[in-house]
Amino acid sequence: MIPYWASDRLRRKAMTMIKKQINELIQLQMLSEARAQQEMTSSGARLEQLDDSIETMLRELPADVAESFTRLHKRGMVAIVPVAGSGCSGCGMSLPVSLVYAVRACEELHRCPNCARFLYPPDATAPRRLGARKRHMEPLKSGVARFSAQELMLPHAAAADRDTLIAAVCAQMEREGFVDNGARLAEVTLAREAVISTAVDNGLAFPHARGVEGGGLTLALATSPKGLRFTPDARRLTRIVFFVAIPTAASAFYLKLLAGLSKVFSEEKARDDLLRAATPKDLWKALTHLTAKTIE
Repeated sequence: MIPYWASDRLRRKAMTMIKKQINELIQLQMLSEARAQQEMTSSGARLEQLDDSIETMLRELPADVAESFTRLHKRGMVAIVPVAGSGCSGCGMSLPVSLVYAVRACEELHRCPNCARFLYPPDATAPRRLGARKRHMEPLKSGVARFSAQELMLPHAAAADRDTLIAAVCAQMEREGFVDNGARLAEVTLAREAVISTAVDNGLAFPHARGVEGGGLTLALATSPKGLRFTPDARRLTRIVFFVAIPTAASAFYLKLLAGLSKVFSEEKARDDLLRAATPKDLWKALTHLTAKTIE
């Protein structure tokens, strides 16, 4: 901790360094998640590139920080999470007020005393919380219906490019009360896409935004039978887009959902069934039917 008598110049220098480390840890977490996704959903051609990027970033961090990140990652944990209110968004533990203020001050890295995750202050880089939803008051559902609803189906989307499509999906989520700020959610999602594209084999893409606190894992689905490019140099067109808003605590559920969707829609017939659906009702019916035996 910086002593109280330190000059403003020293404090600013320390804060700059800590903010840099926080940003590096967040990007490292994104790369690690991208690697897990690539391993699950595609041929693995990008794995070597991702491994090199991860190793380079780990070497640039202080040795103790890199070691702690690696240890958390090996345990299957999200290694760095925002403070949500007065608690750790990773494990839900209420944090001492003094620790919350210290995290916000950014004068040194802090970790949750319960789960050991690195903590960072919530700010404009994080999406806003999931809004209240009427379906929370409905009976418990099973399968993909636990994470989605007919209102989040966008068949035959008119968007001509990735950014427009993601903006349309996020706007729909806001209109239906699933998120508070669709524009901000789209911005965060596209920043994630800039790290590495979520487009994978078979014309599928899995864009997502993490740190959307205050609700459950939420899935939207958009189809584009004509196809669009998720990156300017993409050789294959993307036709089916699964968009997921992920609270920190639901990371494990997201990976299971991703694995289930990847397994089902590796089959051409299943993809064709989605692409034929012309209304939200038909698309929802196809999605729930196709995933009934795979996603619990």
